[in-house]
Parts: sequence; structure tokens; C-alpha cells
Amino acid sequence: MTATASTRRAALALMLAVLAPFAQAADPYPSRPIQLVVPFPPGGSFDGVFRALAEAASRDLGQPILLMHKPGAGGVTGTAQLAAMGEADGYTIAVMHNSVIRAPLVQKMNFDPRKDFTYLLGVANLVTGITVAADAPWKTLPDLLDDAKKRPGQISWGNVGAISINRIYAERLAKLAGAKLNMVPFKGGNESFTALIGHHLDVYGDPGFGAQVQGGKVRLLALFSDKRLPRYASVPTVRETGYDLAIESPVGLVAPKGLDPKIAARLQAAFTKAAGDAAYLQQLDLFDMQPQLMTGEAYTAYARAQYDREAKMLAEIGFKPE
Repeated sequence: MTATASTRRAALALMLAVLAPFAQAADPYPSRPIQLVVPFPPGGSFDGVFRALAEAASRDLGQPILLMHKPGAGGVTGTAQLAAMGEADGYTIAVMHNSVIRAPLVQKMNFDPRKDFTYLLGVANLVTGITVAADAPWKTLPDLLDDAKKRPGQISWGNVGAISINRIYAERLAKLAGAKLNMVPFKGGNESFTALIGHHLDVYGDPGFGAQVQGGKVRLLALFSDKRLPRYASVPTVRETGYDLAIESPVGLVAPKGLDPKIAARLQAAFTKAAGDAAYLQQLDLFDMQPQLMTGEAYTAYARAQYDREAKMLAEIGFKPE
């Protein structure tokens, strides 16, 4: 090989080395599988709902979306881990819900939900129901609260996580009724319903009750919603029983902060399209969740306003975690 040829090859090699990062950056997104963090254990309502949503979005993106279950702290830990990621590349996203927004207000956390995430979109609204075993002695919510007043602290009431809005509203309901409940935190809905049906738990007040109610295993006493659900037309809202309490609980998707707007737009478009998928809508219906699309901008604004609302509410009721 001549010196000239050797020089040219060296120059070409140097040029390729210089251009390699740019070639990689130009790769169309996504070029590999995406990880979707679900901050609850497998087997619950979030598993089925977000698996169906992910499968629909993956068809549009052309890459698999792999569910990674990372439970802990009532559904906070898995999502909160994204706030500590040093880089947002669009290959790790997570399910966001209001307990994550509330978490820094009730315990020491090293993240700020108002600025440490890229809010991609809101996808659904959770409906919280008050359920008991199918053969439990309480036929209505007033029956349950009357018994709780007669037996302070003896009726166990379960929720997922010690700081969930459903736990807080159960405490508020008990206070308004002049009752005292024994609050029991669980890691996920599957575990909670097993305890309820097995009579190791008296009451469960969380979303995701649909399959159990429709299967005849539990009885739905009331709903923390603004209006009755058509499927359960005979089941009253908590407000209808005399207590002015209703829960708004949207869920959506987030990425670490600093995500490239072009990548965010690609994810938003794919998941917005997926939100109309028949299999996904069937899962929402199964677990009595309501479709509720919010743009990234709207979800960001909601999260910031919700943080302020939560701070005000917690101050008013003097809520402190155990």
C-alpha cells in the first residue's frame, strides 16, 4: 500500500469517526424498544389497561413497548425514579397519577412534580368505588358508617398506599360521619381484593373494582364520583348519601424532564392514536375507568394546579402520614 493510499484511508477513518455521532443522532426515533414503567404490581387494573395501550402505540411506533412493574410507596417509587434520570432520550416513560404529584407534600422526596417530568399526555380518569365482600353485612354506605360509629377502629378499610387520595378521602368521610376506621395500606389492587374477598379486609376504597363487582365477588356500596355510572345505575355517589366528597383522579404518561420536543410529539401522537384502540377501550370499560385525553400542555398545567390544590387541602385537614 502506498503512503498516499494509507493517508487517504486514515483520513476516511477519521471522517467516519467524526460523523458517527451525527449518523446515530439522525436515526429515526424510535430505533429500539421503549420501556414503560408501571408503578404498581402486575395483575391489577393498571397492568391490563396500560398493556393494551402500549400494544396499540407500539404498532404506530414500530417498536415494542415493554411494561416494567416497579411498585413501591403506593405507586410513587417507580414513576419518581424518572425524576432522577440524568438524560431523557424517549426510551423510558412512566405512568403518572396524583399520588406522585402529592408525594413531596406528605413525605420527604427529592423531586418536584411541577418541573422534574415531561408531561406527555393524560389518558384516563379513575373512578373510586367503596366495595365490600359480596356476603358482607353492609348493604349501603350508611349501614357501613353507622356500624363504624358503633365500633370505633374495628372496621378495616384498605387502599393502595398510605398517601393516596382515596385514603385521604376515606379519612375525610369517616370524620364527617363521626366514625373511626382502621386504615390498611396495600401494594396493589390484586392483593387488596384477595384480602377483601377472603374476609381479611372489611372495606376497599379504590379504583379498578369493575371486574370484581361484575363477577359477583364484591358489592359496590357507593362511588366517589360526580355522577352515577350507567353500568351501576342503582349505586349512589357518596354525595348522594349526604357527604360532599368527590375525587378527580386522572392518569397519564410522563418522561424525564428535558425530553426533545420532537420525540415528545412522536410519543404523544402514537399514544393519542392508541387511546382510540378497541382493545384498550375495552380494558378501560372492564375496570370502570373513563377515557380522558389531555394534551401534554394541558396535563402539565393540571399537575401544577393539582399540586397547589393538594397543598391547600392537606393543610386544611391537617393530614399527616403514619
